[in-house]
Amino acid sequence: MRAVILTLAAGVSVLALSAGAAMAQQADAGASGASAPQPVAAGALSPVYGPQLAQAAAAAPTATPAAAGCTGQVDPYKNYACLDTYLGTGFFERLYNYYKLEWGQAGPPSDPNAPPSRRDGWPPTPQTTPPMPFTEWPYGGTTDLGVTRPGSVDSPFMAAIGNTSVGQWMNDHGFQFYGWVDPGFNVSSNSVRPGGNAPIAYAYTPNTVQLDQFVVYLDKFPDTVQTDHLDWGMRLSAIYGENYRYTQSYAPWTTYQYNKNNQVNGYDFPMVYGELFIPQILQGTMVRVGRYISLPDIEAQLAPNNYMYTHSLTYAYDNYTNEGIQTTTAITKQLMVQLGVSVGTEAWIGHWGQQINNPDPNPLFPGTQMPKDPGAVPSWTACVRYTWNDGNDNVYPCADAINDGHWGYNNIQWWGTTYYHKFNDQWHVSTEFYDIYSNRVPNLNNPTAAAAIANGGTPFSPQYLANNAPNAASCHSVSQLSCTATAIGTVAYINYSPDPLNNFSFRPEYYDDEEGWRTGVRTGYYAFSLGWQHWLSPQIEFRPEIGYYRSISAKAFNGNALAGITPNMNYTVLGAMDMIVHF
Repeated sequence: MRAVILTLAAGVSVLALSAGAAMAQQADAGASGASAPQPVAAGALSPVYGPQLAQAAAAAPTATPAAAGCTGQVDPYKNYACLDTYLGTGFFERLYNYYKLEWGQAGPPSDPNAPPSRRDGWPPTPQTTPPMPFTEWPYGGTTDLGVTRPGSVDSPFMAAIGNTSVGQWMNDHGFQFYGWVDPGFNVSSNSVRPGGNAPIAYAYTPNTVQLDQFVVYLDKFPDTVQTDHLDWGMRLSAIYGENYRYTQSYAPWTTYQYNKNNQVNGYDFPMVYGELFIPQILQGTMVRVGRYISLPDIEAQLAPNNYMYTHSLTYAYDNYTNEGIQTTTAITKQLMVQLGVSVGTEAWIGHWGQQINNPDPNPLFPGTQMPKDPGAVPSWTACVRYTWNDGNDNVYPCADAINDGHWGYNNIQWWGTTYYHKFNDQWHVSTEFYDIYSNRVPNLNNPTAAAAIANGGTPFSPQYLANNAPNAASCHSVSQLSCTATAIGTVAYINYSPDPLNNFSFRPEYYDDEEGWRTGVRTGYYAFSLGWQHWLSPQIEFRPEIGYYRSISAKAFNGNALAGITPNMNYTVLGAMDMIVHF
């Protein structure tokens, strides 16, 4: 991916390699494979950018001597051999020229000598980026099968170091270092600061400007187009900004920011994994091991993988990350099956089996010890993905991180389906429905259960988690110590793309938090949002939007539970915009 940070020096890449520094790409939303850039010409045919729609751009010749094959006007969109000549020699010169080269274009210049970016017979790519946030219909837990080539992300930083020994080594071996910066702001009818926009996500505090994400990745894609040899991949990722609160898990090296101090900005490592691609199993099998983004959903945590700046309530309150082993097998070129084992949702594997002292034995946790996190237990995932109608239709039912369902840090039992349909090159729709639940959730309306929480008799009492502990439930009967808490979410994105650099998204949704377990208020919600994704180039995107949110049976907005401020509004009108700059 990409983003302009002129303070980055070429030495950053050396530091990243030597220190194994953290990085990150898209939120496992899937992307079509593409040709790997040549050693001195990083950035050909990205998996994030799909089929190239760019038209030739006028480009002034540079003073750099012409490369072999570069004749006439120095324009890489007309003659790819001129790319290195156009970029020049110095790091900042090449970085600037690459941004200038792609300005107004809908993709990078393509290398005519690159190998095929899709396996023969694979369903056609349904979308392009720009203007969409993905090229393949999203599915998680794997690098996309049949459509991914190593070193194929369109990155200005990689282009800038492409003529150095480090850059050439990385290109030769399929490694890339890249990322983005994502600042944004919102104007809201809410006024409580911080937190008054909740349960709206990714715009937590009303009427503010914030750094949403600064993200870096170091990764290597396995080649899933070829079918004759094993290949491996990996990703190290890091995020800093307000959005860390949506990715962080209950791990000891990050929870102090969120659960102890409730910091506005923080860091996390949402993806740290390795992969092995085995093409000899049916149409290909990928095995992923480590921490990765949870499989289902239209939306994803990381900004470039979403149609809009804010997220639906449906996405904001379900699974984010898992730690474990995930397999993805292409049974045929249209049918994929995913099976995996993890340690739960937002759970750290070190908490599996860990016990802590219980100073207040009670009917919920009667022993003198209790689990550190009851949700950190072996869990299974099973998904099926089927594509038909020449790639225009895709259905993806999933059961994610399923276990005994006991109340845990974010122990969600996720059952749902996404469906995508492309009408034509201008219109497509993405839809999602899920039912999530958790068992044995303490009942806030029961005095015994409420006392157990207050007195340190649960793993998530204030004595252990001062801030942002998992919610208890407002069960329907006062006599219940606990109950099964359920939430139902459904959302759609109706998308119209008039040209390769613009897309408009209408997002209607309904969310029913039946016991207040997810949002903190027992009510249903409906919302309508309209967003515009406008690209200046493949590297710079603006996403303005406006939305209306309403809680149905209780006031849910303009409050802050951590500060003891009760919500006093049952609606929110929100205007927001962010800017994503890739590097």
